[in-house]
Amino acid sequence: MTDRLPHEKGFHVSWDQIHRDARALAWRLDGQGPGGADGSGGGWRAVVAITRGGMAPAMIVSRELDIRVVDTISVKSYDHQTQTEARVIKAPQAEVMGDDGEGVLVVDDLVDTGKTLELVRKLYPKAHFATVYAKPQGRDLVDTFVTEVSQDTWIFFPWDMALQYVEPFRGKD
Repeated sequence: MTDRLPHEKGFHVSWDQIHRDARALAWRLDGQGPGGADGSGGGWRAVVAITRGGMAPAMIVSRELDIRVVDTISVKSYDHQTQTEARVIKAPQAEVMGDDGEGVLVVDDLVDTGKTLELVRKLYPKAHFATVYAKPQGRDLVDTFVTEVSQDTWIFFPWDMALQYVEPFRGKD
C-alpha cells in the first residue's frame, strides 16, 4: 500500500454532523459553569469563539445554553494546512473576559497540537475551554470535548469543502 499524505487520512464532517456534535458539547457543558447548579445557562457569563473554526460550534452552544453574550478571539496558527506560531490578531472585549476569563466558555472546533489553546489559556487561565473534536497532543489543554480523533487525521469541516467527485481510495473506478 502506498503512503498517504497526512491530509489524506481524512475525517469528513457534514453540516448536520457538526450541528449534532456541537449540541452534544452543549449538553456536556449544561450546568457545569460557576454557580450553574440552578440551571440558568450553566453559570456561564459568556461564550467566546476562537475564530474561525469555533464560530459555528460557539453559535450552537450559545443558542442551546441560552447565553446571549458572545464574542470572538482571533488566533492565527495555520497557513493553509501548515501549523505556524500561534498569535492573537483580535482579542475579545476586556469587560467580557474580566481579568482571567472566569465564567467564560471558550469554544473551538478542534484542539490539534494545543498551541492555540495554550496561548489563549495563558491569557484567560480561569476560562473553561471546550472543543468539538480533540487530538491526543492537545487533549489535556481542553476541559470538555465530544470526539477524539487520531493525531494523524485531518478533519475536513463543511466550511472548508465543496461537493465534487473524489477518486476511490484504492485507485480508479
